[in-house]
Formats: sequence, C-alpha cells, structure tokens
Amino acid sequence: MLLDIVLPGNPNRNAAAVAGIETAAKQKPVAFFTPDAAKLVTPGNFEDNLKEIGRADWIIEAVTENLDIKRALMAKVGVMRAPGSIISTNTSGIPLGAISDGFDSEFRQHFLGTHFFNPPRYLHLLEMIPGAETLPAVLNFVRDFCDRRLGKGVVPCKDTPNFIANRIGTFFGSTVHKITVEDGYTIEEVDTLTGPAIGLPKSASYRLLDIVGLDVWALVTRNLHDMAPHDPWRDRFVLQPFLQELVKRGWLGEKRGQGLYKRVGKGAEKEIWAIDWKTLEYHPAQKPRFPSIDAAKNIEDLGERLRMLIAAQDRAGSFLWKLFSDLFLYSASEVPEISDRVVEIDRAMRWGYANKLGPFELWDAVGFEATTRRMEKERPIPENVHRMLSAGVKSFYRPADREGSPHTEYFDLAGGGGYKTLEDRPGILVLADIKRARGVMKRNAGASLIDIGDGVVCLEFHSKMNSIGGDQVALIRAGIEEATRNFQAMIIANEGENFSVGANLMLVLLAAQEGDWDELNAAVNAFQQANMAIKYAPVPVVAAPFGMTLGGGCEVALHAARIQPSAELYMGMVETGVGVIPAGGGCKEMLLRMNDAKRAFELIGYAKVSTSAEDARHLGLLRDGDGVSMNPERLMADAKAQALLLPETHAAGVPRSDIKVGGDSVYALLKLGLYLARQGNYITEYDTVVGEKLAYVLSGGRNSGEQTVSEQYLLDLEREAFLSLCGRPETQQRMQHMLKTGKPLRN
Repeated sequence: MLLDIVLPGNPNRNAAAVAGIETAAKQKPVAFFTPDAAKLVTPGNFEDNLKEIGRADWIIEAVTENLDIKRALMAKVGVMRAPGSIISTNTSGIPLGAISDGFDSEFRQHFLGTHFFNPPRYLHLLEMIPGAETLPAVLNFVRDFCDRRLGKGVVPCKDTPNFIANRIGTFFGSTVHKITVEDGYTIEEVDTLTGPAIGLPKSASYRLLDIVGLDVWALVTRNLHDMAPHDPWRDRFVLQPFLQELVKRGWLGEKRGQGLYKRVGKGAEKEIWAIDWKTLEYHPAQKPRFPSIDAAKNIEDLGERLRMLIAAQDRAGSFLWKLFSDLFLYSASEVPEISDRVVEIDRAMRWGYANKLGPFELWDAVGFEATTRRMEKERPIPENVHRMLSAGVKSFYRPADREGSPHTEYFDLAGGGGYKTLEDRPGILVLADIKRARGVMKRNAGASLIDIGDGVVCLEFHSKMNSIGGDQVALIRAGIEEATRNFQAMIIANEGENFSVGANLMLVLLAAQEGDWDELNAAVNAFQQANMAIKYAPVPVVAAPFGMTLGGGCEVALHAARIQPSAELYMGMVETGVGVIPAGGGCKEMLLRMNDAKRAFELIGYAKVSTSAEDARHLGLLRDGDGVSMNPERLMADAKAQALLLPETHAAGVPRSDIKVGGDSVYALLKLGLYLARQGNYITEYDTVVGEKLAYVLSGGRNSGEQTVSEQYLLDLEREAFLSLCGRPETQQRMQHMLKTGKPLRN
C-alpha cells in the first residue's frame, strides 16, 4: 500500500498517492514491468489508512528529508505496527540514531535504513544501514529479500552522512562543478567529458542534474556540508554561485522545463539548448570536440582509454586528471569512516550511479602506482595510500595467489594488513573469474566455450555488442557437440552490456552490395541450422538473455529448451526496421508458439520489443516454464540451475513436420491489414513490401487452403524472403542508415 498526505481542500483524500502511481506509470523509462503491475499498488493516506500497517510485515518510510517530520510519523507507526514487523527509513542521509532516538527497544531492534536509489527499477543499489540495536535476523532477512526478490545489489553501510554512494557521488559532482568554474569549461564540454567516454552514463554531469532536480542537489550538498563538519574536503560541498542562482530562479531542471538545458520548439523544429553558466543565457547546444576524446573513441578497453585521456596534453586531459585525482584521494581518505573496505565503495558507485567502475577499480584501471606517484609530486596523499605505495603494492584488487582459484583479493586499506580474499557470494557466478581459474575450452574472436562446473558448459558471445556472425555460429555447433560428449547441459550466457543485438548487419550489407548471394545464402542457412541444433540438441540448452536481445539474438533464445531471462529484458525481432524479416527461425518459432499467423505478424511486422521479461511473456516470447531472474548478478547461476533440472526429462526430439499454415486465405487477411495500415498512413510504401514478404512466410507460401508443412519448409521460406529483400535498394538504404545513425529509416 502507498500512503501519502491528504491534500488540503481536495475531496479525494488519496489524490497525492493516486497521482504518484499515475506518474510512475507514465514516466520514461517506465517504472513498472507491465501496465497491469501498477494495479498491485493500493493508494491510501495517513489519516484514513495508517492503521493498515498493523497487517504489514515490512513498513518503509519515504517521506521528505526532514527529521521532525520523520520522527512524528514514526511515533504514529510505533503505536500501530504489529510487534516483530520491520520498519525501515529510505532516508538518503539523516542519521538513523536521530530518527529512532527515544523509541522503545523492540522498535529499535526492528528498525534500519534501506536507501533505494531512484529510479529503483533501474538502479541496482540498495544501501542497508543497521541501527545501533538492529537484530541480525532482521538484517539477514532484508538483505536476502532485497537480493532475491527485488533484484537489488545490497551494500551494508555505516550510519554516516549520506552513507556511501551519495557521499562519493556528491563529492564527484561538486568537483565537476568546481573545475567547470575555475577552468572555464562550458556545460556541453563537461558533459562530453563525463559521459560514456569515461565509463559513466549518457546523462553525464549536468544532464544528470536536470534529471535529479537542482533543488534536490542543493539540499543534498547542504545536508552533507552541515552533517560532516570534520570532513577536510567539506568546502567542496558548497554549491557553486551559478547553481545557487538557478535554484533561486526556479530553473530546477526537467520538472520545471529548464535548468542546465531546455527544449526549444516543437516537433521537427525541437532543439536542445544549453545554458551559458557565466551569463545564464541559453544557446543551441554545441557538440564540443577534443583531440584526445576523438582519438579515444576507437579504444574499446576502458582502462586503456582512460590512461590515454589522463595523459593527454589538452583541455580534456587537464579536466579529467584534476577530476580523477581528487576522486581517488577523497575516496581513500573516507576509508574507514564510511566503509572498512574498498569493495563496498566500488559496488555502491557502480550500482547506484551506473558507473562502469568504482573509484578504486578506476584507480587500478589507470594504473595505481603510476598515478599515485604523479599525485604525490603534486600534493600530499592519504597516509593509508602512502603505506600501500611504500609496501610495493601495485593494485587494490588482484587474482588470488593460488593456482586454479577463481577468487579475487582486495587490499585492506583500513587495516593496512595486506590483501584479503573477497568472500564468495552464493548463487553468483562470474565468468571472468571462472575463465581465469579454469581457462577456456575453445575460443574464437567472437565466442568462447567455458566449463562452469557441475557438468554444464557455457557458450559466451563476446563480439562487439555481441552481434552474431560466423564465429558465434561455429561455436554454437562446437558447444553442442562438446556438451553431448562430456556434459549434462549447456547454457548460452555472457557478461556484456546486452545479450545480443542480432546479426552482424555490416557483413549482411556488404554481401548484398557485392551480390555475393551464394555466400549470404550459406551464412543464413548455417545460422538456421545452428538454431535447430540448439532446439534438438541431445542435452538441454538454456539461454540467459538480458538487456537488448534483438533479431538473431532473440532467435537464438527462442530455440533453447528453456529461457532464463533477466527481469530487464528488451527482446524482440526488429528486422523489418532494416528492411528484412527474421530468417534464423524466428518466424517459424512464433508461428509454432502462437498458432496464430495474425498475432505472429503483428509481433514481427511491427518490430515489437518487450519492456521487461514479464512483458516478453505477454508478447509470447517466453513460455510458462521459463523463469525470471530479478537480480542480474544471479542470472548465470540461475540459468545453470535451470539447466541441471532438465536432463532427466529432456528428450532431443526431431524436427516437426506437422505445422499447420493457413495458405492463401491467411495471406489475403494479412495483406488486407497492410492495406488498411498504409491507408491510415501508419506504415510506408516500403513497409508494405516487407510486410507482404512476412505475410507470405507466415501463411506458408500462399498454399491453396490450409496445409501441413515442416520446420525446414518454413526455414526455406524465411531464407528466400530474406535474400530477396536484401537485394532491394530500399533495404540496403535502411541498413546503411541503421549502421550510421543507430535509428531505423522510414523510407
């Protein structure tokens, strides 16, 4: 239940809570896995419904960041809650002791902090802060529930101002603002330097401020400044004058329509304008260029890229060196105040701010020894870092010094006692650790086979964006052969940013432009047969898709005996957007699953992509037996567990030859739908051409009346339609546009 205040003068006493639910359902990115999930939240208000908490096992408080308001509410909660129920506060920095002071012991034993990061669906971090008397059983329950059921990365924190992530994150952001002003960088320059180029999200720095809200940022920095009087870097938490002025004017970011950026114009004329922080006037946003950033674009490895950037003798290099060196020194100086280990600080920044690397991982990536000696020449370094350097330590993390061990060791910066082994986390498999310990069974440029133990082999894709080409197809076949000989099951999983974005479009386009039809036909046929090998393998194959699982990546998953997806799954066959149809068995599989050509046509023809795993189930891409992993870190282990459940009941089977297709009547029906969509200007003329090819396949090739066909017959139709469309200039234009811009062309 969502309880909120009663809005004065509003006859609907639940108006605030209802508005909150509606906003969450409409916001982008969407807060709920499916639209129906919003119905699981019951609105209420403190006056009428607070007594309902007497039936709750866990009560979460998330009112405004005001100690008096929180304490007043907790006093009411203390009277109405059931004994033994858990109470947690979502405070982002108010000390727990101040909130719970004066409450009875039973209350304090069941009280803790659970700081969710916003938006909670997409940010993995949950900071768990024990109170002085919180029972271990309460902490264990909350940790396990949040991990397994809510999919959170739980980081235990000390009860210090802003805990871990916002302590480091606020310092990082404040340092960005300081360098902006002192060295005269523009808003656009800073966001170019502090985004994906250095392993941060696209929102970078000032775009992030607009999303968060400048008023919220001002509150967070002021609270930290007030609550950390002994922090030697405390002056960093004073808001820059230009940001103070923006707050004063009410230019708070997206919620007010303007902040560091604003949208100007409408429709095709819409532009993004950025503010000049010196004059507070807006101008069309520029795209700054830095020589070192341009040179770094082609460097895939983040560590190598960052080493090059901080060594650069240009404005980019100067900015990033100042930013990183301050970040490193501050993070080290906060051990052990905010955390006894570097591990929790790194996890908090990766999971709460979506950074690729935490500060100590980042320090390792750019070279601990070299950067520390460079900093040492410029200013004093923390004593714990000095001891570490003097002892000849080369990094904060290293592989365990035991042959065949998959463990990682971290340096005990607080105790200064050398390295300690990072504990196992049951239910979590890390491929990188397994490969380091056991090696790789077989590998090519795009895929690898890894023995992950207990009779399971893993097929890992590792091409750019995990696109599928000849390397992946070859390892699919090799993996099934190896699994059949020596293993009980195979999983298809990887640790990339996405499971797979589909076929290697560049290779398809080049073959089509050169008229290399025999080669393209053979490549498509090989992919089809690899997917059929997955489907009819003698041992069960489980796919573990996550993130973008598009086109050919979707088709690979569809042929597995089971799919164990991550809850965040954006799965679909999007081939029509580049002027072709699925040709790896996707049309066939959806016809088999849905037994309805019209539903399959709507899914594929309109390139529908799931917004979550649950949405994928609604679309028909997942089956009843397919599970879902809420915690992405558990995905691989969950897929392995699923695979080990299947061997006793798994039978290889044989390709089907009893598939019913509708023939010319279904073809006519699908064509009519295309005609109406074209007349309504919902699709283009060439969309109609592509749609007719799809209709031809799904109707079974315009046979006269209902017929029974085989899987191979449908695969042949898919391949024929795919090749014919590849030969058309409109399709090649779509492919070129997608490769150049990453967006579909409506030609």
